[in-house]
Amino acid sequence: MSTGLTKRRTVTVLSIDGGGIRGIIPSTLLAFLESKLQELDGPDARVADYFDIIAGTSTGGLVTTMLAAPNKDNRPMFEAKDINNFYLDHTPKIFPQNSRNNFLTSLTSMVGAVMGPKYDGKYLRTLTKELLGDLTLKQTLTTVLIPTFDIKHLQPVIFSTIDAKEIPLKNAKLSDICVSTSAAPTYLPAHYFEVKDDEGRTRTFDLVDGGVAANNPTMTAISHINKEMLKHNSEPMDATRLLVLSLGTGAAKHEEKYNAATASNWGLINWFFDNGSTPLVDIFGDASSDMVDLHVSTLFQSVHAKDNYLRIQDDTLIGEEASLDIATEKNLKRLVEIGNALLKKPVSRVNLDTGKYEVSKEEGTYEEALIDFAKRLSEGKKLVDKTIN
Repeated sequence: MSTGLTKRRTVTVLSIDGGGIRGIIPSTLLAFLESKLQELDGPDARVADYFDIIAGTSTGGLVTTMLAAPNKDNRPMFEAKDINNFYLDHTPKIFPQNSRNNFLTSLTSMVGAVMGPKYDGKYLRTLTKELLGDLTLKQTLTTVLIPTFDIKHLQPVIFSTIDAKEIPLKNAKLSDICVSTSAAPTYLPAHYFEVKDDEGRTRTFDLVDGGVAANNPTMTAISHINKEMLKHNSEPMDATRLLVLSLGTGAAKHEEKYNAATASNWGLINWFFDNGSTPLVDIFGDASSDMVDLHVSTLFQSVHAKDNYLRIQDDTLIGEEASLDIATEKNLKRLVEIGNALLKKPVSRVNLDTGKYEVSKEEGTYEEALIDFAKRLSEGKKLVDKTIN
């Protein structure tokens, strides 16, 4: 998507939440969606061919990059079906477990939560550099949007392909963006890097996980579209002209993990570390994601375009399933199962009064909804291709 955005009849958006290893859940859904696109348009079809914007935070930012970064043939570096293998192969090394159940290790982890990040992040930095090399943001195959947060200036930094093409000092390496958006406080270290332009000017970044600002980047993507419309003196994008797929990474709402009676006695350490969990990180992440879903749902329902917005989220995770970093083989495979099971569940939408998800009886399963979504994407792409040609 470029300035051609202002000429599009419908703008398509894919948004992927943050959530550590739980990125397996949306990746499983994307593999299904891409398989349906390939059935419609041939084996070379890729997710990035169909979305004008792909937005991703934290682990969602990694998935976004895998979908949109070019390989040597200038096609997406990963097929969606290969992303789960990436998680299965590499997250145990990003989040080494080191016999988590050992008492001494648990005690060391608690001390570490006070003295420094839980993981040193070296493997992730090395991995992203090996995969992405010197690729920069302006080279992505479709517009990507990846939130981070600058702790030096205390403000969000949203990396976008459009900005990178227009402003050289925003054209960061994709490897630096991936490390930055994934730098969850207490889990991985903050990331510093510099970007230089051809005139020798330098911009510095001191970044942590985008989830502290926009764990669910759907609204960020919609705002970015409207910013582009305003830039070109066009009317703001009406929700009836948007087609949005927003993928969550699961939540533990039904588990009722924390309660006021216990939390009323917590001090600083307990809010950051409680029985292997990080309550403050959990709360901020879920609150951010849910508020965005409420806002976006309200936006689409207010113009009677509910069917143009599909949010897929599983809020029934329990125990280790809900963790960001328990990258055991058993838990990773369990997350794949959860993603596949989610396809068979009935479509649910947020109740604007209660904030809870309720079954939408007339919409069938998420599998059926994604099949329909694939058809709409395919038809839209063919219409655009016909217009261009």
